[in-house]
Amino acid sequence: MGVTERREREKLDLRGKIMDAARELFATFGYEAVSMRKIADKIEYSPTAIYLHFADKQALVRELMRSDFEKFDEAFQLSADIVDPVERIRSIGRAYIRFAVEHPRHFQLMFMTPGFHGEPDEACLSVRGNPDEDGYAFLALAVQQAIDERRVIRPRHGVHLIAQTLWAAVHGVASLQVAKHDDPWIEFEPLDARIDAMVDLTTQGLFKPRNAKKVSHR
Repeated sequence: MGVTERREREKLDLRGKIMDAARELFATFGYEAVSMRKIADKIEYSPTAIYLHFADKQALVRELMRSDFEKFDEAFQLSADIVDPVERIRSIGRAYIRFAVEHPRHFQLMFMTPGFHGEPDEACLSVRGNPDEDGYAFLALAVQQAIDERRVIRPRHGVHLIAQTLWAAVHGVASLQVAKHDDPWIEFEPLDARIDAMVDLTTQGLFKPRNAKKVSHR
């Protein structure tokens, strides 16, 4: 490996260390309480080293958002080939919880840290509503397709009410696992059992099976 390649690798390694430290500190202490100096102290570098990679704290936050939500959206896209929209919704719910368990710091920062997101920049807004890059839009599209197939039990419930209800349900399982999985006060049921129960209860309560016969209420 040449000198140029080694320096580039070292630069990328340091950038990754900065982001990992910032993610942990933001999730632990909150956005407002963490300074660039505190991040530098965490990795035992000078603040100047961080400013060579990120102009300010907001620039660092934007990069964390871009990187972490990109990883999050990739996890959702594994469900994209599922034709049945309700089965796709079930898969999305499982992917959400799996992401939280596999990347707890990412999840805490993205969904459990008040004040972290700040004002979205132009690059962030450009993907909003695109199901290929926006996880919420991906979920909403599946819900709309279920509505179009007349699979919704209560048709008066619109796309976003249903999508946000589904999100709240799986978020509850995910956040409890991340924040309370080692709580000695409660003996939690196995995670897989809790995931199955939540996915089954929410989807069966909101959607009809495919090709379900119409039931007369006379």
